[in-house]
Amino acid sequence: MVSTILGTAFGLLLVFLASGMYIAAALGLLGLSLDLLFDDRPLWKYTADMMWWPSTNFVLFAVPLYVLMGELLLRSGLTDRLYQALAKWLSFLPGGLMHSNIAACSVFAAVSGSSVATAITIGTVALPSFERQGYNERLVLGSLAAGGTLGILIPPSIGLIIYALITDTSVGRLFIGGVVPGLSLAGMFMLFIGVSSILNPGIAPKEDSSTWGERVSALPHLVPTGSLILLVMGSIYFGFATPTEAAALGVVGSLILAILSRRLSKNMLLEGARATANTTGLVMLIVVFAQLFQFMVGSLGVPRAISEWLIQLGVPPMVSLLFIIIFYIILGMFMDALSMVITTLPVIFPVVVELFAQNPEVLAFDPVTFGVIVVLLMEAGLITPPVGVNLYVIQGIRTTKGPMIDVAIGVVPFFIMMMILVGVLIAFPEMVLWLPDLAFGAGVEGVRYG
Repeated sequence: MVSTILGTAFGLLLVFLASGMYIAAALGLLGLSLDLLFDDRPLWKYTADMMWWPSTNFVLFAVPLYVLMGELLLRSGLTDRLYQALAKWLSFLPGGLMHSNIAACSVFAAVSGSSVATAITIGTVALPSFERQGYNERLVLGSLAAGGTLGILIPPSIGLIIYALITDTSVGRLFIGGVVPGLSLAGMFMLFIGVSSILNPGIAPKEDSSTWGERVSALPHLVPTGSLILLVMGSIYFGFATPTEAAALGVVGSLILAILSRRLSKNMLLEGARATANTTGLVMLIVVFAQLFQFMVGSLGVPRAISEWLIQLGVPPMVSLLFIIIFYIILGMFMDALSMVITTLPVIFPVVVELFAQNPEVLAFDPVTFGVIVVLLMEAGLITPPVGVNLYVIQGIRTTKGPMIDVAIGVVPFFIMMMILVGVLIAFPEMVLWLPDLAFGAGVEGVRYG
């Protein structure tokens, strides 16, 4: 029965998506179809009640706030100055300005929450700096596409918020848990660039080192964004605010920065609000219809049946986790990251919960650790062809003519770095859990959505 339901669901989803239907509508129609085909209860009569809860959930209020914060920061002109300041401090390293790509993406990610926004923002600012001869174009494009993915790992992260909503996990613990892996991944990217430049000096010219005077004079350009990061993440870490309240503080802070930079205007606010509404509307529609799909799948007992099947097989827990990871890597090639996770978590997460209950010593199944791993796999999906969104973003804004394959080849080493980090987190889940345990207490789930 379960195999029939899964086969039917997968087939219908392919048909809906191939027809050009929006993912939100496809999820809703899929849920209703499964109910009509396999359940004799008229659950479709209660769809409004099922969809009302996520649309009014407090945790989702954070999504438009974090998006608006990033939009205001972008339109205030602070991103340009941030990149130039980081370039003065990092261009002396082997790899030159490519380090600035990763560092700027990391910093902007800490106030954005969106990988696409990070890739567009930093890519638009950075690419003109590489028009000079000497840099390996593929590696430059790859560093920007991969660096942009940090937007959904380094908190605040829209991906982590959606995961928290679907799995009923603490947003605060997820946010704090994503800090060390996010910074580690950025460090791995920069380490790869540095080592590659040393082994093959031809991929990047040696930049002239900025004087200490120039570096010091650039420091004020780092202060506004740094202050905003401290305001948002500090308020969460020290328990002054929930993630949603911290998002509101971030919006206020970005407005103040826009005023101080003398860039605040009616048109700027309207453009930022319009972009925020577009992004939020897209996310909310997917989440609302995903809740309907999740309820239908759960009512049919699919997650429970899969869990029992895995336990009866006697497969080692790590093998089950490996299957889940491979499944997400393959799926990420054909679906956009957010839709992929929203579609699969209603089935996958209950299985993970059961595996954790059966194997509590395997902390990779802890909801927070697994959430960070899932977001890492979302990142990988953003740079895997043929549907990797960040590949198209960077290709669309590149200043030189060239085929899409340049970007696809350029991200390969960074994709490998992501997979290495997934393995490290499975082996050492304390990398994820250390800061949340320090902030909220070891073994404490924390206030829901706190």
